Amino acid sequence: MIDPKIVRDEPEKIRAMLATRGSSVDIDALMKVDGIRRTAQVKVDGIRAEKNKSAEAYGRMKREKKGDTPEAEALMKSMKELDNGMAELEKTMTDAEAQWMHMLERIPNIPDASVPAGKTEADNKVLRNWGEPGKYSFKPKFHWELGETLGLMDSARAAKLSGGRFSLFTGAGASLERALINFMLDLHVSKHGYTEMSPPFIVNADSMRCTGQLPLFDEDMFKTQEPDVYYLIPTAEVPLVNIHREEILDGSKLPIKYCGYTPSFRREAGTYGKETRGLVRVHQFDKVEMVQFVKPEDSFKAHEELTQNAEEVLQLLGIPYRVMLLSTGDMSSASIKTHDLEAWMPGMNAWMEISSCSTCGDYQARRGQIRFRREKGGKTELVHTLNGSGIAVGRTFAAVLENFQNEDGSVTVPEALRPFLKGREKISL
Repeated sequence: MIDPKIVRDEPEKIRAMLATRGSSVDIDALMKVDGIRRTAQVKVDGIRAEKNKSAEAYGRMKREKKGDTPEAEALMKSMKELDNGMAELEKTMTDAEAQWMHMLERIPNIPDASVPAGKTEADNKVLRNWGEPGKYSFKPKFHWELGETLGLMDSARAAKLSGGRFSLFTGAGASLERALINFMLDLHVSKHGYTEMSPPFIVNADSMRCTGQLPLFDEDMFKTQEPDVYYLIPTAEVPLVNIHREEILDGSKLPIKYCGYTPSFRREAGTYGKETRGLVRVHQFDKVEMVQFVKPEDSFKAHEELTQNAEEVLQLLGIPYRVMLLSTGDMSSASIKTHDLEAWMPGMNAWMEISSCSTCGDYQARRGQIRFRREKGGKTELVHTLNGSGIAVGRTFAAVLENFQNEDGSVTVPEALRPFLKGREKISL
């Protein structure tokens, strides 16, 4: 959630930002409700102060044995009238507060000045490329063709089990998926200094609200039914960030860096075509996630580090990729700056997003009241939170198949994965 003070003090800035973010929040309506809420608050405070004075005067009268006088009765009547007036104002204030919060929570974060303005991914900017796409003496196959032929995936049985857009990894495919998870976790823990966490896969609404999935994206989530509504996590970012919700952290221990493997559940939308086949756009997928809690002044430096941590996964695997700076209209609502890593997919003949790394500033911390003190007894400040895929396992699985396929239909195992596959060098029939 953005700072309400900015909305009040710089409404034109917020209007301009919303235009680039594709948001329909009515700032004029928000300001009007805020005015009603604040006016009611001032009146309630005034009545409360007046009531306290009257109560003090009445108490003095009783001590002086004047509790039965006409003056005391008039004072009691006045206090009851104040109570009635305050009850009405408190209801006005509560209703306005709920409306105000409803609108405020829907305002996306303010993008950093370095983020290009734009409405779609077409406005994103290429920052850098790594690796050269391979040259093949044959027509590269799609990863789903390779996976099915080599007995690594079974899409028909996955559909039988759960419906469309679910995966079933089989035999060596299941081993390859597990190898990718272990490889990523080991890298981030042993080399990049993250603490491994294994969080719940189901969370409450407060957790989803803290990281920004609620209230905007409720329809995109899988959830249980009332009376006990819980959400299947769309990413490990949700539980990892919420570990410190409503806590005050020791500033001397920042940054705090967590990573964790979880499945992710999303109601993925899309049209028919390449993106709806295979492992690109599915309802359940595995992912290794990185999360950092940092001091505000370290936010952008940590964002570069986070991006490089994700890049190293692809570099060690030998998968060509490019780093994109997302435009204002293509970022998540919580982000102030996002880098996407896109892997080259020779079978699909396209770039595919494989990791998204964002700094959210104090947006999530304000929602979840995640604060820190620079020194003992010092004032509290909001931390900055960052998150990044480290990386999406299913899409990495697909990228390995497509980039390391051979003419005979086999797939060479990248050297970095071989220790996690008992030295296996090739997957073939």
